[in-house]
Amino acid sequence: MPLAEGEWNLSYSANGVHPGANFTFGSLASGCYLIEPYEITYADVDAGDVPMPREDGARLGEDYRGQATITFEVGVDTVSDAPSQLGRHGANLDAVSAMLQAWDGEAVRKRFATPAVLRTVQGGRARRFYGRPRKYAPAASKLTRQGYTPVVATFVCIDSTAYSDTEHTIRVDMAPPPHRGLIGPLTTPLSMTGAGATKVPGETVMAGTKPTWPVITFYGPVSKPACEVIGGWKASLDLTLSAGQRITIDTRPWARTVLRNGSASVAGSLTRSSPRLKDMRLPPGRHDFVLRGTDSTGTSYMTIAWRDAWAYL
Repeated sequence: MPLAEGEWNLSYSANGVHPGANFTFGSLASGCYLIEPYEITYADVDAGDVPMPREDGARLGEDYRGQATITFEVGVDTVSDAPSQLGRHGANLDAVSAMLQAWDGEAVRKRFATPAVLRTVQGGRARRFYGRPRKYAPAASKLTRQGYTPVVATFVCIDSTAYSDTEHTIRVDMAPPPHRGLIGPLTTPLSMTGAGATKVPGETVMAGTKPTWPVITFYGPVSKPACEVIGGWKASLDLTLSAGQRITIDTRPWARTVLRNGSASVAGSLTRSSPRLKDMRLPPGRHDFVLRGTDSTGTSYMTIAWRDAWAYL
């Protein structure tokens, strides 16, 4: 469901007996509004500086940055939910419990490397963060009996990046082999005309301000499929896909998998010349994707999916 300006939504799927969540807050209409503006705190840099031997100063090393934390001060308000104090009190306890149930996140925190999604609309921009809900602290308040309880809650992100809420996908078909030789009559000078003269199959422009993680899926029948980013890297698999089969290379930090038909790992089939998954991020700007491999039918193709990445909202 689309969010209104200023709203936030926490979601994750169910896991066995533990229910999923789809909790919206941040606006008066939701009944859980922000008392103070949200706060995004970025972790300090883990500096790799090394002291210089036998002299002043240090040699600058490779630095890393930790996770961002988003803090909310929320007013859980059920003052208008019942005409009596007893009714307002009961409604408020239910509302605080509903937020706690979502923020507890047992369904997602019991799954290794699986993030929850925190979505928002700020300034007309729909963004999302990946991470997990952490701290949840309802304040002891005399106002609870009147239908109002202040709550402090935090969400710890998997990184320090905001992603577009819209996922972009392009399809790249297997290009037919070129005709050998020239067909007359010919005139000089020879030149290429038409759409192929200016546009490469698989051409796209990525927005955002930071590099983002692609998800590449090959669809058979194809032998030794490869995704080549012109002027960049080439990821190749030493295997054969039959018709109806697919392989997905998911480079996102919370996945980092190479799966056949969504279940069996075939990461060992990546060729030695392929980059590591963590090195396959793509910067903003134009990219040309080409599907390589052997396909006698010409029906194989691949898709590239991604979300634009931003340093801030």
